[in-house]
Amino acid sequence: MTVKLPQPLADYFAAKNRHDVDGMLIPFSSDATVRDEGETHQGSATIRGWMEATTTKYRVTVEVADATVNGDAWRIAGIVSGNFPGSPATLHYHFTLANDRITRLEIGA
Repeated sequence: MTVKLPQPLADYFAAKNRHDVDGMLIPFSSDATVRDEGETHQGSATIRGWMEATTTKYRVTVEVADATVNGDAWRIAGIVSGNFPGSPATLHYHFTLANDRITRLEIGA
């Protein structure tokens, strides 16, 4: 399924699929928050550390399967493939956008 995403989300997923940490970080605001695997990461430096660790560990790619939007909140269903048990799996990415930046991301089942 081809889904038209706003540019920050399109850029994030394109960089994620290239395993490009610098590219993944660009769409985030400097004070953004990420919640993944039960942990919260806030601010560019901490988010970069999370991106580097998870990219090295899992080497995932994401195929966007569905997207819904409510104002500045986006819910993306992605088919995630990588180095983890149960791959591929569908995960949900909950993004909040402000001023063409990602201010919040929560990843879950």
